[in-house]
Amino acid sequence: MDMARAKGLGRNVVTASWLAVFVLFGYRATFTIMLGPIAESLGRSISEISLGYSLMMSIYAVTAFFSGMIIDKHGTKPAYAIASICASLGFFITSYATNYWQYLIPYALFAGIGTGMLWVSSTISVRKWYVGKAYATMWGMAFMGAPVAQVILSLGVKQVLATMDWRLAMRGLALVVFVALIIATLVAKKNPEDYGFEPFGLEKSTGSAPAKPEYSWTVKEAFGKFAIWGTIFAFLTSMMAEFLIWTQFVMYLTTDLKMTLGTATNLYVTIGIIGIFSMPLMGVVADKVVVRVKNEVKGRKIMLIFAPSVGVLACILLLMTSKSVVFGALACVLFAVYWAVEPGGAAGYAGAIYGRLSIGKIWGLATLIVMGIGPAVGSFIGGYLYDISGSYLNSIYYALGSFAVSIIVASLLPLSLEPPVKVKEESNVNV
Repeated sequence: MDMARAKGLGRNVVTASWLAVFVLFGYRATFTIMLGPIAESLGRSISEISLGYSLMMSIYAVTAFFSGMIIDKHGTKPAYAIASICASLGFFITSYATNYWQYLIPYALFAGIGTGMLWVSSTISVRKWYVGKAYATMWGMAFMGAPVAQVILSLGVKQVLATMDWRLAMRGLALVVFVALIIATLVAKKNPEDYGFEPFGLEKSTGSAPAKPEYSWTVKEAFGKFAIWGTIFAFLTSMMAEFLIWTQFVMYLTTDLKMTLGTATNLYVTIGIIGIFSMPLMGVVADKVVVRVKNEVKGRKIMLIFAPSVGVLACILLLMTSKSVVFGALACVLFAVYWAVEPGGAAGYAGAIYGRLSIGKIWGLATLIVMGIGPAVGSFIGGYLYDISGSYLNSIYYALGSFAVSIIVASLLPLSLEPPVKVKEESNVNV
């Protein structure tokens, strides 16, 4: 009965995370489609409208840090509740904008706070319930919410834009966001220890030796190690490339390659369709890698090298789309594979090397740095390079180079980390 209850609670955690990811990536998926119509309606440049998304991501990053501290103490319910209000207001209030500032301020502020409560909450709640060879598979299930949002919400917004305008699309999105996050709040659970359970996938002690107690890292101790900074930089450079591609993908196809908005959106949605299958599949693959190398940290590191390598190849194929749309379709498949690995993989590596007890606040601060810089800079650079050159080609080259840097940094990540407490213990033994 206890095992059945534990599995049920774990499924609730994954369901809540699925809904949170659905909303979070719904914001991203719909922005790239509404970017052009918003710019035309408000009489502003692409880079000026992209700035709204960039500022939203900066506020998102600050909020994410505080959400990490909330999770360690109170679980995800408070975070999801706050997000349900702010994320829905981000769409609803912005939909009434008649000038640039009425768009910029509410979108950046409310959407930033709302979405900022979702990423750390969803990734770390799954990590606290599932570790070792169980983590990536369950995170892959939760992360399916992202491609589902990209498919359903992108197609929905495209249909609205074909007959009405972006303001009505945002009002519909506000309702979808609110309902999804209210459900997430209701089904979310605290950490497994609060119910008297251990996380799934936890290695049992062998022989008569008791299990080694997990060390609780402070933020200062954690950030005194290269492990977290290497993870941050590897994740950051990938995020810069990823968000540049996501926010400018449709514009590149319609502007540089002269595709219709409908064709470009359908191609973009392909990433989401493939992602529905690649998320759980790559989660299983990542966990099998962990089992194969018999070391979770090493397995997660391998996947952090693999993901941006796929991103580089996807960018090359995207550049070749001018010759054939087939290359564009293949690029979308590879972007979906990259997407299925990198975000959860970075959190998985950090969780594996620092443990579960304090990963909420550690990953919250890491997210503050990564999401405060990567998506904002990547999104803005994509629009800026277009504004100064009249082409998105340089933006794609920039993304390719950023993925390449991520590969190099990920290859330098350590495979083990000794906590500071060991020094104290040895001193006590010597005395």
